[in-house]
Amino acid sequence: MLISNAFAQPAGAAAEGGGIMGFLPLILMFVVLYFVMIRPQMKRQKEVKNMLETLGVGDEVVTVGGLMGKVTQLKDQYLTVELVPGTEVKMQKSAVTAVLPKGTIKAI
Repeated sequence: MLISNAFAQPAGAAAEGGGIMGFLPLILMFVVLYFVMIRPQMKRQKEVKNMLETLGVGDEVVTVGGLMGKVTQLKDQYLTVELVPGTEVKMQKSAVTAVLPKGTIKAI
């Protein structure tokens, strides 16, 4: 005959890979996910919160829309940014993405 005979496996052979070894790849996947995605995101949120809390009048900032200016007024959730002399824009604090070093903006 050209076709070989097929024999059934013993009943205990299917249960050998069970237990904690079956969940090990899933657990490792969650550990890698935590260190690659979740932990860096939490660190970034903490840095942004610190930056917004330490924001003061006279700081030079960059907004979400790419506008650069100097902070002239601060309130609880809002701030006023002077873009060019005589042009001020009121916006939410959360629109600030970065605080620039002093003297970065020469036009103001």
